[in-house]
Amino acid sequence: MKLRKELWFGFSIMALVVGSAAWLLLSVDQITNGHLGLLMLSLVVVAIMLGFPTAFTLMGMGMIFTWFAYDHDIQRTLNLMVQAAYKSMANDVLIAIPLFVFMGYLVERASLIEQLFKSMHLAMARIPGSLAVATLATCTIFATATGIVGAVVTLMGLLALPAMLRAGYSTPLAAGAITAGGCLGILLPPSVLLILYGATAGVSVVQLYAGAFFPGLMLACLYFGYVVLVAKLKPQWAPPLPASERHVDLPAPTLALPAVQRDYAPRRLLQALKGRRNASVSLRFILGQLALVLMPGVLFVAFASYTWQAVTTVPPEEVYAIQPIGFGDNTEEEAPLYESTLSVPGSEEAEDGEAPLVALGEEPQALGSGDAAAVAEPPGAAEVLSDEAPQATKQPAPTWWWVMFSLFGAATVLFYLFLSFARLEIFKMLLSSFFPLLVLILAVLGSIVFGLCTPTEAAALGALGGFLLAAAYRRLTFSVVKESVFLTAKTSAMVCWLFVGSAIFSAAFALLGGQELIERWVLSMNLSKVEFMILAQIVIFLLGWPLEWTEIIVIFMPIFIPLLSHFGVDPLFFGLLVALNLQTAFLSPPVAMSAFYLKGVAPSHVTLNQIFLGMIPFMGIQLLAIVLLYMWPQIGMWLPELLYR
Repeated sequence: MKLRKELWFGFSIMALVVGSAAWLLLSVDQITNGHLGLLMLSLVVVAIMLGFPTAFTLMGMGMIFTWFAYDHDIQRTLNLMVQAAYKSMANDVLIAIPLFVFMGYLVERASLIEQLFKSMHLAMARIPGSLAVATLATCTIFATATGIVGAVVTLMGLLALPAMLRAGYSTPLAAGAITAGGCLGILLPPSVLLILYGATAGVSVVQLYAGAFFPGLMLACLYFGYVVLVAKLKPQWAPPLPASERHVDLPAPTLALPAVQRDYAPRRLLQALKGRRNASVSLRFILGQLALVLMPGVLFVAFASYTWQAVTTVPPEEVYAIQPIGFGDNTEEEAPLYESTLSVPGSEEAEDGEAPLVALGEEPQALGSGDAAAVAEPPGAAEVLSDEAPQATKQPAPTWWWVMFSLFGAATVLFYLFLSFARLEIFKMLLSSFFPLLVLILAVLGSIVFGLCTPTEAAALGALGGFLLAAAYRRLTFSVVKESVFLTAKTSAMVCWLFVGSAIFSAAFALLGGQELIERWVLSMNLSKVEFMILAQIVIFLLGWPLEWTEIIVIFMPIFIPLLSHFGVDPLFFGLLVALNLQTAFLSPPVAMSAFYLKGVAPSHVTLNQIFLGMIPFMGIQLLAIVLLYMWPQIGMWLPELLYR
């Protein structure tokens, strides 16, 4: 019987793992619990590659080897299992997972992706490789709104792949754009991967979301640049769209102005306000069109004004009138509660030189003019107060504000310079498809990043937004809600059982001493920080070939995280590198899930080898993104440091 290539690859990896474990056990004089921990890790990898469920494999292996570590004590073994499971159940960060997943399934069933793809490919019709660029842009937006890789790849495989093949696109290029774009859902927030990493590593999910935003956009822009470059160098792989594919129909009132597609919309609409030939066009329609024309400019001015006020206003310093406890300079002993310490001015002093005490119930004498000077301000106080400079209320705008102002300002100017009636119709299409998703994304992520909501509260807000979107597009039926709830429960149960299995496995691994053994081995190599980071990313990259990202996060991150402090690596920055690196887990055979998602909906003549061939350049781009992020860490760390540190 002839085995397929992917089976040979899988069996080769399993043989390598088993052989390495056997060599390790045979090369030592005495097998310790730490070696049993490494054997457990090897058996878990082999069992997962054989197809056993990951969560129950982790729990089963953890329980068996914990039983060995506790000298066959079943009671202590069960206690460890219960404690590890309860620790996972008590982690309130995981509550956000079902809510974000539910939001994603509702948005997916609102059927926005078809309108979004059509409006995107019309808006980008004159860019080289416009269909592939529009596919990547649609995947980026939809992946951010849903975070579900399989759903994005499947839907885009149904919509974009036939359109690109009809337009004469290269099959590997079309398949690579869809699979790579769909994988952005595990990097761009709200990402389930980042929630799992945060819960595993003890890193703030809010900071992870803020940090992953710009690396995700950088990776998407690198994808765009690659497709445009290929379309320029190899136009036969991505031919330009014919004029018929770029045609936009104008509504009847616009044609009655009269107007054609290439007419400059603002000027023609202003002329229509006082024209006589457009009597059949209502004033309400013309004013509505003018309002749409003015909307981007008004929004830009309002946003620029608000952010200018926010970044140039100096917040007042908080002054506390209450002196902190323990910082006073009063060294006198407290008087007893039954007597007062007020001295009577003008009275005879006692024999010990102290002023006599006033008994309770007696009134002290009034202060004289000479005594008033005793309680006056010290001689230099007025000068000190007068010398204090008034606090500044304004400060210069930071550089990043001017950069954002220039970019958005240039986009607004270009919008008005080339605003024909055809582009105005495309803008209206974007208003009905792109901007609802944009509002939902900004509402969810903005509330998290700016500290208005916790991730769990923002996830609930997103689920409500998904409900409203589905209702607005008349897709909110009982069957849609029922299916979304079922899929959400299925996905959430899988993730939460994985986390429970990971907790049991990690506890057993630490109990056996496997973590300590790995730490001693790594530290004995005398690696520098750079060498450790390179080694860690290579290991994670290689693990992505036989394993999925969930297994890498729950099994291997608890091994890497304790090593970070030894090398002075920020767990937040390491998590961003890992999230970028795990993009390759969806594109690397033989467990390239994106390829199988796409193959399931692709035409019969599209082979799996063509899909794999198309994914290889995008894997190279992902590795380039990891290098760029490591060379310039501020790509990921700037926003968290600006907002939270």
